[in-house]
Amino acid sequence: MSGTLVNPNSNRKLRKYTSFGQSIRHSLTMAYRGILKIRRTPEQLFDVTLQPIIFTLMFTYIFGGAISGNIHDYLLVIIPGILVQTVITTSVVTGVQLREDMDKGVFDRFKSLPIARIAPLAGALLADTVRYTIATLLTFSVGYALGYHPAGGLEHVAMAGLLVILCSWAISWIFAFLGVIARTASSVQGISMIVLFPLTFASNAFVPVETMPNWLQWVVNINPISHLVTAVRDLANQGTMGMDLVTTLIGAAVIVAIFAPLTVWAYMRRT
Repeated sequence: MSGTLVNPNSNRKLRKYTSFGQSIRHSLTMAYRGILKIRRTPEQLFDVTLQPIIFTLMFTYIFGGAISGNIHDYLLVIIPGILVQTVITTSVVTGVQLREDMDKGVFDRFKSLPIARIAPLAGALLADTVRYTIATLLTFSVGYALGYHPAGGLEHVAMAGLLVILCSWAISWIFAFLGVIARTASSVQGISMIVLFPLTFASNAFVPVETMPNWLQWVVNINPISHLVTAVRDLANQGTMGMDLVTTLIGAAVIVAIFAPLTVWAYMRRT
């Protein structure tokens, strides 16, 4: 029986010599695949659609009068806080879905394709920015409906939203790393929540720092989430840029510089 012999390592060799431009194109294709998954299973958007609505209504009407004296003043405090909390916690999904795809053998099938090995990972991270954008737009929309009218203007509100999306993308590298090295998707989600809930609630996202005990104020003031929330408030509510913005951008850059290479290294070893 005659036929053409196929080298099983041909696709691997082809991926080895994939150019940078091809890697970008393959990554964008994988990102489009991720967006299609969201469209076909819209329940994946429950966290970015229901959470900002429920949390905004609950915090505003339960704590608004007690913390700020009235709901209108509290909206200037809570909307940036809810925005940061919602989008940051949404970034956990990156690691969870990455682990689920690896467990299901999806990435093993990708290995047989003549595409850049990094494309499935990069595509997943890019696709999740759509989730962050939806959460950002919905949080601001709910705030506006309740009477949130920031003095910074539309352009600074847009900058605040982009800042949160950028920081969430940076943080998603941490959860992507967990997704690659963890054994199960549930362990990724469990570890992530253990880390994120203290960070978000022990911050200035929901209540003024001066109302807290002195020892807790020290923790809150060094919390990176507090710097991000303050930067968002400065941009949206006042249209100003301070040191918190600089600190936040530097922190995001450091996270990417550390966890992007770690994630890629772990991913290459696992796939």
